[in-house]
Amino acid sequence: MNKSAKRYLITAARTAGKQAHANYSNFPVGAALETTDGEIITGCNVESSSYGLTICAEQVALAKALSEGKSSFKTIAIVGPNPDFCPPCGACRQLLYDYAPDLSVIMTDGQNTKTVKLSELLPLAFGATKLERKRK
Repeated sequence: MNKSAKRYLITAARTAGKQAHANYSNFPVGAALETTDGEIITGCNVESSSYGLTICAEQVALAKALSEGKSSFKTIAIVGPNPDFCPPCGACRQLLYDYAPDLSVIMTDGQNTKTVKLSELLPLAFGATKLERKRK
């Protein structure tokens, strides 16, 4: 991915983060998920006073994309409020892996970007192939 495309995806994630409902953590996060055909679907975190019901930005973006019939993804950018990289949480890593195991993840600290493969963030991942029963 070239620098211009990365900047565009990061900007989309940053813009999405401005819509975050982070009333409890004060940690707004934005995500921009790119389909293999180049469409960008964004999401922001939506918190609940019952913390377990909070939905991460990555989950919102993925759910929106899936609900709109998208099923093939290549890159996600994630932007948090701190001057540090904002990697996806463990639950988001698993959910993203279930739908896009080869996904590239872009993070920024405001100055630099870091791009890693999802498989680097979730080594020895548990996925659909682990659920297939072996025949005798």
